[in-house]
Amino acid sequence: MGVRAESDVQKQLANPVASLTILPIQVNYDARIGVDRDGHRITTNVQPVIPFKIDSDLTLVVRTILPVTYQNDIFPGAGEQFGLGDTLQSFFFVPKTVNGVTFGAGPVVMWRTGTDSLLSSGKWGAGPTAIVLKQTGPWTAGLLSNHVWSFAGEDDRSRVSNTFLQPFLSYAASGGWTYTLNSETSYDWVGQHWSVPINAMISKLTKLGDQPVSIQAGLRYWAESPESGPHGVGGRLALTFIFQ
Repeated sequence: MGVRAESDVQKQLANPVASLTILPIQVNYDARIGVDRDGHRITTNVQPVIPFKIDSDLTLVVRTILPVTYQNDIFPGAGEQFGLGDTLQSFFFVPKTVNGVTFGAGPVVMWRTGTDSLLSSGKWGAGPTAIVLKQTGPWTAGLLSNHVWSFAGEDDRSRVSNTFLQPFLSYAASGGWTYTLNSETSYDWVGQHWSVPINAMISKLTKLGDQPVSIQAGLRYWAESPESGPHGVGGRLALTFIFQ
């Protein structure tokens, strides 16, 4: 991969709705969960991103997040759980980039795929999603957001009304290195509480044999979290397979 091609791929990876087929596998570790701070959680997100060219001016980008979770002692007496969480699938209709500015919008769907009551909301949900970003030289800055309301599911479970905000900033350096800072902030309108993890990550574009991949590692700090959520510092590792 030449220097120019490498830089182009780095910029596409920094754009969540680029016309690039990728398969990120992201592992997150969070600790000090629950009122007694005894719990911990390992969440492996399988996150395929597949673009579909509608015409010369419009692309549909489908982003899917399927969580596979192990957690322990998230509240007193909870014990261990392992299995699938609920799947979030976003459909972005993305016009051509103009002057380095990319915009996309569409629906988001929450599929009730959780295999345990403590890994699932027990609800089906949907709502709008949108993204806007600007790329200037090696810099990418933007905001991805969505809101999900529940519309069906188990009657004895709380309704879902969640806003998600992901501001992000990345710098594509030479040698295939990229430095990223973001937050995956959410607000639960039912429980009326914020969750604000701040993530700092370093990634390296390389190859495993002939397969282009991006390897990422980073730390996350929970600036705000409900009593039942994680606290302090966590970690992230990710491997992204790139299909051109």
